[in-house]
Amino acid sequence: MISPLLLEIALQFFILSLLSIGGANAVIPEIQRRVVETQHWMTNEDFAQLFALSQAAPGPNVLIVSLVGWKVAGVLGGVVAMLAMCGPSSLLTYAVAHAWERWRNAPWRIATQRGLAPVTAGLLLSSGYILARAADHGWVAYAVTVATLSLALITRLHPLWMLAVAALLGALGWV
Repeated sequence: MISPLLLEIALQFFILSLLSIGGANAVIPEIQRRVVETQHWMTNEDFAQLFALSQAAPGPNVLIVSLVGWKVAGVLGGVVAMLAMCGPSSLLTYAVAHAWERWRNAPWRIATQRGLAPVTAGLLLSSGYILARAADHGWVAYAVTVATLSLALITRLHPLWMLAVAALLGALGWV
């Protein structure tokens, strides 16, 4: 018998899978809202740490999903969360890809694609906002976040340099 907790994890990530326009990072605010504020499976700090770990590890951004599932229900929870997040959207993408390519020059397709770009950008910015709220505790941390965002938007500086500076400030106890 499958536990109610695993079924709830599967349901939550199944729904999020179909909402994740632009990938898993686009639904980070909704993941955070569901696992921290609605389900109370973890704290904001736990979520921020799992997100940081998922970004530091090599691999796709969707790793956050497996870490959340693991934190909530162990290894099986991680597997269930990842299958529920990747399965439905992958099947839908496969089904739509044929029609999408077939109508490559259709005006509605071009308009839809152009319209989804700002939606994806907005979802990613809201993800950053939610994570900053969860992880930043003090004016120095907020200043580092704003400086990092500004540098990322206006320069071509590699993000690892910004991460290194933030890590140094944290090691010195300033953040």
